[in-house]
Amino acid sequence: MFARFPLYLRLVRMDKPIGSLLLLWPTLNALWIASNGRPRVSLLAIFALGTILMRSAGCAINDYADRDFDRHVKRTAERPLTSGKIRAWEAVAIAVGLSLVAFLLILPLNALTKELSVVAVFVAGTYPFMKRFFAIPQAYLGIAFGFGIPMAFAAVQDAVPPLAWIMLAANVFWSVAYDTEYAMVDRDDDIKIGIRTSALTFGRFDVAAVMLCYAATLGVYAWIGATLGFGFAFWAGWAVAAGCAIYHYTLIKGRDRMACFAAFRHNNWLGGALFAGIAAHYAIAGF
Repeated sequence: MFARFPLYLRLVRMDKPIGSLLLLWPTLNALWIASNGRPRVSLLAIFALGTILMRSAGCAINDYADRDFDRHVKRTAERPLTSGKIRAWEAVAIAVGLSLVAFLLILPLNALTKELSVVAVFVAGTYPFMKRFFAIPQAYLGIAFGFGIPMAFAAVQDAVPPLAWIMLAANVFWSVAYDTEYAMVDRDDDIKIGIRTSALTFGRFDVAAVMLCYAATLGVYAWIGATLGFGFAFWAGWAVAAGCAIYHYTLIKGRDRMACFAAFRHNNWLGGALFAGIAAHYAIAGF
């Protein structure tokens, strides 16, 4: 059992924290805005740990769903489940176990948050199968990756205002942007095995689509900043995020595989910049 532990860590991508951060930034944005910059420490701990657990569970179920596809993709052929180092039932058991632990974390929270968590688990669990049916499964991923937003508002306010759903829409656009960059890495392999991705759906307009999605994301956050009366600190963070998006264009415009992957990974800084701007605004306003 203990000898297999490193394999389980690789299964849930603990060696690759970028995915957890891409879930965490929008959740933190929601917690800060919902609480006017004063989220309870207990809520921060619950949502941070819950985000990591659910991302890990999602990775396990994703590898289970894609186990017959991943062996044909150079980048994923050596994943523990695909390579046969762990069994399919182990991946499912780990996904279920992590999801149950995540649910235990939210037991102290209100009923609305618990109800939304059921929807979140359903969306996260079904995303890996959307690649068989949806032309742009990355949009579905955006809902899965962003469902911490309405849950955060529910936990703080015991309600989900329209602003939460607007922020979730922004996260969908952002997810389509960065996961299209990710899909551009595997474009040739995905064509061979016959799964659907936004990179294939957008075709030669993939770069333009990515940049339009970045523009939509930043546009929504600009609207939020203007509507809520955010100050200079927020706009400084927003400007850094916009600079990140422009930098990503320089990486993906040539469609080089490794450059596209670098752009995907760099989205951690884009998300972090937006959160830093929001947190800094509330910190300054609190003085």
